[in-house]
Amino acid sequence: MRKLDTKTRALIIRLLVEGNSIRATSRIADVSKNTVSKLLEDAGKACAAYHDENVKGVEAKHVQADEIWSFCYAKAKNVEGAKAAPADAGDIWTWTAMDRDSKLMISYTIGDRSGATAREFMFDLASRVANRIQLTTDGHGAYLKAVTDAFSGDVDYAMLIKQYGDPTGTKGHERKYSPAECTGAIKEKVFGNPIMEDVGTSHIERQNLTMRMGMRRFTRLTNAFSKKAENHAYAVALHFMHYNFVRTHKTLRMTPAMAAGLVESPWEVEDIIKLVEKAEDAAPKKRGPYKKKDISK
Repeated sequence: MRKLDTKTRALIIRLLVEGNSIRATSRIADVSKNTVSKLLEDAGKACAAYHDENVKGVEAKHVQADEIWSFCYAKAKNVEGAKAAPADAGDIWTWTAMDRDSKLMISYTIGDRSGATAREFMFDLASRVANRIQLTTDGHGAYLKAVTDAFSGDVDYAMLIKQYGDPTGTKGHERKYSPAECTGAIKEKVFGNPIMEDVGTSHIERQNLTMRMGMRRFTRLTNAFSKKAENHAYAVALHFMHYNFVRTHKTLRMTPAMAAGLVESPWEVEDIIKLVEKAEDAAPKKRGPYKKKDISK
């Protein structure tokens, strides 16, 4: 099997993390769609493994958490009538937790919006921070028990509960495209001693825009949505690896990983390729096709 050179692999990764779809990437890089999908899978696995092993002991003060909606194969309301829908078709939520100061994406979890996923997400976050943090989430009820169980009270926790009005004040087609207007927000102390002036979710909500711009499958009203939940997870892992370690933050003038003290210098896309190649070298080699010996000769 022909192996792509590093330059082509790096081009494909750059195209994917800058919001191009699988098909657009294959056209620009002049490779097949399957080649792009295979590299996305390999890179996603390598990036997820690196994040799990190395984004730990983060010394953060203020952490904001949120969930962002997308869907796999079909929206939940359309799954029943969808043809050959996989078992994981429907709404899919990406839970994210970011250090407000370094902008580091500390933790992310992909699943539904249930209490079980919230619990998994919060336990992962708790395992990655090195000190007591002030945590802010939205008013989603699943957070209450999840935060309590994961941090055992060793956290200053508050919720920012936003109130929304009618999206446009009309009943026209604009309702589909215009977000609801935020009419107010309530800061609610849950437990610990959070500084109420620091309670907010604006930074993590801005991250939602970065995700929708950087991953084509998050762009709404297109046909670039995820067809497999696994590929969705691979794309998210690649995105956050690039965001944390490669992309220079405009305000910080360094990468979030540098600001958080995880690395001393910014990575290049080629460094992500090295992770992929390292994983390939460590994987067991597949045995070639068996050819039955012809004993008739």
